[in-house]
Amino acid sequence: QVQLVESGGGLVQPGGSLRLSCAASGLTFNYYNMRWYRQAPGKERELVAGITSSGNTNYAESVKGRFTISRDNGKNTVYLQMNSLKAEDTAVYFCKAERWAGATSYWGQGTQVTVSS
Repeated sequence: QVQLVESGGGLVQPGGSLRLSCAASGLTFNYYNMRWYRQAPGKERELVAGITSSGNTNYAESVKGRFTISRDNGKNTVYLQMNSLKAEDTAVYFCKAERWAGATSYWGQGTQVTVSS
């Protein structure tokens, strides 16, 4: 079956960096658009960044210039490099695989990112 497994979360001080990874299995990874979402306590889940199967990227305004999404099709993995982290970046981060304009999609279980001094 399809599995998306996120890793790399943790506690970091403001201004620090983390790199999240999402390893996919059970699907033809290079066919899928990949997205990172996050959900903070009491808030709705929001799109952070996306990368298409062809490598085009998009970002939420709040993370532009600080976060970078990338993918390694040989490793079936998508990454989110997060720099200059702020307290408001604290959330559970989820990866999502999409195909057919979202008609087929899969979610990971999430990884916690906490930005605090």
